[in-house]
Amino acid sequence: MKPLLFGLLVVLTTSLMGSSFAIGKMGLSYFSPLLLVGLRFTIAGILMTAWVWMKKEPLPASRQEWGRIGLVGLFQTAGVMGCIFLSLRTISAGETSILTFVNPLLVVILGTIFLRMRYKLTQWLGVLAGFLGVAITLGYHMQWKAGTAFGFASAVSWAIATLLVKRWGKGYSVWVMTAFQMLVGGLLLLGMSVMLETPRIILNPASVCIVLWLAVMASIVQFASWFYLLNQGDPGKTSAFLFLAPFFGVLTGWLMLGERVDWYVYGGGVLIFIGIFLVNWSPAGRKEKLGVQNVKA
Repeated sequence: MKPLLFGLLVVLTTSLMGSSFAIGKMGLSYFSPLLLVGLRFTIAGILMTAWVWMKKEPLPASRQEWGRIGLVGLFQTAGVMGCIFLSLRTISAGETSILTFVNPLLVVILGTIFLRMRYKLTQWLGVLAGFLGVAITLGYHMQWKAGTAFGFASAVSWAIATLLVKRWGKGYSVWVMTAFQMLVGGLLLLGMSVMLETPRIILNPASVCIVLWLAVMASIVQFASWFYLLNQGDPGKTSAFLFLAPFFGVLTGWLMLGERVDWYVYGGGVLIFIGIFLVNWSPAGRKEKLGVQNVKA
């Protein structure tokens, strides 16, 4: 791939990842949180499932395989995205994006504990740098809100989903896994909306555009672009560019929502970016990516 095309696609996919936090926060003016994210991924899941059927991709052959896809959907879409949109109610889009993209650091820790994966010293240095950044970003002002807990919970859920896909993903088509886990997660979120909140929706051109942008551009287009990059180059080195996503999250929060970013958020954010870069740039053993299978905030 030509360097210019690679660079443009990196900017496209990471900007879609990051900007979806600000756009999602805008959507909360028209929808309750779980309803908004449930609609987003149900629509995206239906569209991708239809595409999978047209391509005649091989489907899971047993209940166990379908169950594994459902479990990935529970953590990757319902868990991650539900926590993100609940987080956006009380903290800024920039802070939520920084917290969420701590997930590659958690993958190293959880992978070591539960899957006995081995990582290089540079990756552990990345983990230390990243969590020091989190402490500075969130601990300096000593004001932990509900959104802070939800933001960190989204990173934990994302890391669990990543490890599940690492363990089970080879038996599935990437597109089948993504389509059905998004659909399962979206439907779960709609059910959670009915049970855990008072669903609220205001239909107008702005709200419809927000939902469609999140479902199509920030989910399907972003995912397709990201996996195209991973398939064309070194997955480990490509995943290092994940550090750009929270940068775009902070930037779009400032541009679109007028969010003020304090100095300690910048300082902590730089350490988190360095940590993510170190973790993804030097995979242990085989060159694996430690990011997610489909980022969609």
